[in-house]
Amino acid sequence: MKPNIRPIIQNSTTLLYQQNKTITQFGKSGHVEKAYKLFTQMTHKNTVTFNSMISVYSKNGLINNALNLFDKMPHRNVVSWNTMIAGCLHNERVDIARKLFSEMPVKDVFTWTLMITCCVRNGEVDKGRELFEMMGGGKGNVENVACWNAMISGYVSCGRVEEARRLFDEMGVKDLVTWNTMLGGYVKRGEMGVSLRFFEEMEVKDVVSWNLMVDGFVEVGDLESAWSFFGRIPDPNVVSWVTMLSGFGKYGRLEEARKLFDQMPVNNVVAWNAMIGVYVQNIRIDEALSLFNEMPEKNAVSWTTMINGYVRVGKLEEASELLKRMPYKNVGAQTAMISGFVQNKRLHEARDIFNRISNRDTVCWNTMISGYAQNGLMDEARDLFQKMLRKDAVSWNTMIAGYAQVGQMDKALALFNETKYKNIVTWNSLISGFTHNGLYPDAFKYFVLMIQDGYKPDESTYASVLSSCANLAALQHGTQVHELVVKTGYEQDIFVTNSLITMYAKCGKMASAKLVFSLTPRVDVVSWNSLIDGYALNGNGIEAVRLVDDMEIAGVIPDEVTFIGALSACSHAGLINEGFRLLELMTKKYLMKPLPEHYACIVDLLGRAGRLETAFKMANEMKTDGNVGMWGALLDACRAGKDLNLAKFAAKKLLEIEPEKGSNYVMLSNLNAEAGRWEVVEKVRDSLKEKRTLKQPGCSWIEVQNQVCVFVSGDGLWLENMNFGGDLKAIMAHIRNAGETTENAK
Repeated sequence: MKPNIRPIIQNSTTLLYQQNKTITQFGKSGHVEKAYKLFTQMTHKNTVTFNSMISVYSKNGLINNALNLFDKMPHRNVVSWNTMIAGCLHNERVDIARKLFSEMPVKDVFTWTLMITCCVRNGEVDKGRELFEMMGGGKGNVENVACWNAMISGYVSCGRVEEARRLFDEMGVKDLVTWNTMLGGYVKRGEMGVSLRFFEEMEVKDVVSWNLMVDGFVEVGDLESAWSFFGRIPDPNVVSWVTMLSGFGKYGRLEEARKLFDQMPVNNVVAWNAMIGVYVQNIRIDEALSLFNEMPEKNAVSWTTMINGYVRVGKLEEASELLKRMPYKNVGAQTAMISGFVQNKRLHEARDIFNRISNRDTVCWNTMISGYAQNGLMDEARDLFQKMLRKDAVSWNTMIAGYAQVGQMDKALALFNETKYKNIVTWNSLISGFTHNGLYPDAFKYFVLMIQDGYKPDESTYASVLSSCANLAALQHGTQVHELVVKTGYEQDIFVTNSLITMYAKCGKMASAKLVFSLTPRVDVVSWNSLIDGYALNGNGIEAVRLVDDMEIAGVIPDEVTFIGALSACSHAGLINEGFRLLELMTKKYLMKPLPEHYACIVDLLGRAGRLETAFKMANEMKTDGNVGMWGALLDACRAGKDLNLAKFAAKKLLEIEPEKGSNYVMLSNLNAEAGRWEVVEKVRDSLKEKRTLKQPGCSWIEVQNQVCVFVSGDGLWLENMNFGGDLKAIMAHIRNAGETTENAK
C-alpha cells in the first residue's frame, strides 16, 4: 500500500504560503532584517518568495539589494519583472526600470501601465503616448482600460485637457476612474461650467465625483455652489466633509467650519487635522493648540500641522519644544522645523536637525538647499545638491534660481542645460535671472526658445520678458510680446498689465501705457505707480502729480514708491510748490516717514531751483550719509550753480560712499577744471585711472529695425542682432497659431 503524501504536501504548501506572507508583513512594517532572516532560513523557496523579498527591499529604499536578488532568481515570471520595475520606479531609478522593460521577454497590461504611468508622471507625456500606441492601446480593448486611464491622467496632469478629452472620446469602454479623471481635468482648470455639464452627462458617479465638484467650486471661491453640492451628496464620506470644512476655512469663515466639524457623524484623525489646519491657516494658533490637546488620537500630520502653525507666527522655540515632545520622529515634522529656522536665517540650527534625519525625503533635501540658496550660500547649496540622490524639478529649479540671485548666470545656465526636469518654473527662473542681472537680450532669447520648445508662458514669464524689453527700450519686441499676451489670455492679469504699462512708459509711449491702464479692469497701487513713474520719466510732471490726486479720488492709498515717482517728476519739471505739497501730504495725511529716496528728490528739487543752501542744509540734517541719490543730486545742482565749495563737500561724501564709481571723479575733476585748479585735476584724474583698471566696460544698446545694436566701451563698435528678426517671426507664427486655436474653439 502506497503511503499517503498529500497531507505532507498540503502542510508544506501551507507553511510556504505563511512564510511568504510573513516576509511581506515584515516589509510593510519596515523590519527588513527580520524579513531577510526568515528568507535565508527557509528550506524551500518559490518564485513568490523571491518576489516578496524583492518587494520588501524596494519599498524600504534598498533597490540595489533588490536588483542583486532579482539577478540571482532561478526562475522569473511576469510578476517578478513587474515587481522589480515597480521597485525601480518607486525609488526613482527610471533608467534601470526602462532597461528592464526593454529586456522583459513577455509584457502584460500591468507592465505597460507601469511604464506609461512612469513617463506621464515625469512629464514625458509624448513618450508615454508612444508606448501606448506600441502596446496597441488605440484599439480600445477592454483589458487595456488601465493604460487608457494612465494616458488620460497624464494629459490632465500637465494641463493638456483637450488631448485628454480626444482620447476619452476615442475610448471604447470607460470605467468610473476614466470619468472621474476627465472630470478632475476640467475642475483643475477651474472650468466649473464645463465641469457641471460633464458631471451631469456622467453615466456613473460615486462620492469621488461629488467631492471633485465640491472641491472645484471651493477653489474658484464659489462657496454657495460648493455647499449646495455638498448637501446633495447621497452618501458623503470623510473627504466630503473635510473638503467643505477646509473650503470655509480657506475663505476665513471659521465659525461655519467649526460648526461643520462639530456636526460630523464621525470625527476621525483626518477631520481633527483638517480643523487644526483651518485654525493654523487663519493664524488662530491658540485655538489650534486647544483642539490639538483635545485630540483623542494624534498622528504625524497632527504634530506637523501644529509645528507649522508655530513656525508661521514665528514662535520657533514653541515649535522646537513640540518637536521634542513628539513621541516618534517624523521627517515631515522635522522638515517643518528646518523650514522655520531657514525662514529666520538660523541656518546652523536648521542644518543640525537636517544632519540628525536618517530617512530624508526629497522635500527635506530641497528645504535645506533652498535655505542656503535664499541666503546666497551657493557653495553650501551646491554641496548638498551634489550629495542628493533623488533630485526632482524643485531641486534643479532651486539651484538655478539661487545662482541667478547671486548673479552667477553662467552656472545657472549650465544647470539649466543639464537638467532633464524642465518645467515652466525652470524657464521662468532662468529668464527672470537674466532680467534681474541686466542680461536683457539673453532673457528675450530664452523667452523665444521657451516658446519654440512648446512651453506656454505664464504671468511670471511675461512680467520678466516685458521688463527686459522695457530696460532695452525695445518697443518692437515689447509690442510683439503684448500681442502674444492678448492671444494667450493674460491681458487682464494684474502683474502682466503692470509690466506692460512700465514697458510702454520706458519706451516713451505714454499714450499706450495710459491705454493699457484704462483697459485694465482691476488696477492696484503698482499700476498707478507704474503710470506715475512713466510720466516722471518722460518729463510730464504735471500729469504725474495729477495722478496722485486721482488716486485719492479712486480710493487707492499711495505708498512710498508713489511719492518717490511723483517727487522725482516735480524735481525734473521744477514744480517746487507741488513737491512740498506732496511731501506734506505724505507725512501728515498718510503718516509716512520719508525715506532717503524722498529726501533725494526734494534736495534735487531745491537744487534745480537754485536754492542750494536750503538743499545743503536738508542733506546735512537728514543723517543719511549712505544715500547716494541725495548727495548726487546736490553735486549736480552745485555744479549747475557754480558753487565749488558745496560741490567739493558733496563730492567728498559721494567718494566715501562709492569710492569705486568713476563718474564721481569725473564730476570732481570737471568742477576743479572750471575753477582753474589744475593740480587738483591731475590728482583726481590719476585716481580715476586706477579705478578704471578695476571697472567693467560700459555697455549701451539701441533697437534698429528689429535688431539690437550693442556698444561696448573700449572695445569698438559691434553688432549683436541675436537673430531677433527671426525670433519675432517665430513669435508671430506662435501668435497666429494661438489665434487659429482660439477661433476654432469658438
